[in-house]
Amino acid sequence: MYVVAGVSGRTGRAAAESLLERGRPVRVIVRDPEKGEEWRRRGAEVAIASLDDAAAVSRAMSGAEGAYLLVPPAYGDADVLGRQGEVTDALAEAVRSTGVPHVVLLSSVGGQHESGTGLILALRRAERAMRDAAKRLTILRASYFIENWAPVLSEAREKGVLPTFLTPDRRIPMIATRDIGRAAARALAEAPAASRILGLAGPREWSPADVAGELGAILEREVRLLPLPVEAAAPAMQSVGMSPGAAALYQEMIEGLNSGRVAFDRPPDDDWRGTLGIADVLGPMLDAGGAEGV
Repeated sequence: MYVVAGVSGRTGRAAAESLLERGRPVRVIVRDPEKGEEWRRRGAEVAIASLDDAAAVSRAMSGAEGAYLLVPPAYGDADVLGRQGEVTDALAEAVRSTGVPHVVLLSSVGGQHESGTGLILALRRAERAMRDAAKRLTILRASYFIENWAPVLSEAREKGVLPTFLTPDRRIPMIATRDIGRAAARALAEAPAASRILGLAGPREWSPADVAGELGAILEREVRLLPLPVEAAAPAMQSVGMSPGAAALYQEMIEGLNSGRVAFDRPPDDDWRGTLGIADVLGPMLDAGGAEGV
């Protein structure tokens, strides 16, 4: 039995779906019982638990041979790192108490650093906590989500511009969240003999200018890149609901991406590169006329 958290989000959903497609038994963790009904219909067991409740998560992981765990964002919280730290501590306690043989943890590119990475610091803490708690640990250091472009797709579609705080011509690794979920399912199914760190990236690297070009091809119109000063990132994020602390950490993360600090410490193994590109992910969003977030 494999336990999967985060099935209301993109990577957890993809991981659970991939495991079910492989014919593996799955137990999903949801907070809302209604959100579990879909998974019951698909043949999964359902456990009701909040990820900050160590006892409930322990019950959800009882008897599992592996678990995919993540620390959800808490962008509206005044102390975002503190709140995510509470979830991390609860998950680590559950892992330790159940002795689940293998944990796959979603982390991020840049997770090797103790400072200067903004929001990624929460995932660095999760890596350290799980190293202490898990018998075997697979850390997935995922690159920049392609879906992070979703909130500005309407600008591209309606105005022909693509705003970005990233360096226009700097190519960085990006990956589809569906590919991350598939990698999580594969990592669980492989049940490695030892702990490991895996870098996850898409089939190639893209710059913001490349993304604008691909969107232009999909829309059959010119899409002009609109570079924004990184100093404007924190105010912009506060305007869409991030707390001041979270917005400042977001800006620090973008500065890290632009400087090259938020990067892999070694090139990702080609065996763990995804297959989906910009058009595969953002094209359907544009066709649907919406821009759903991650």
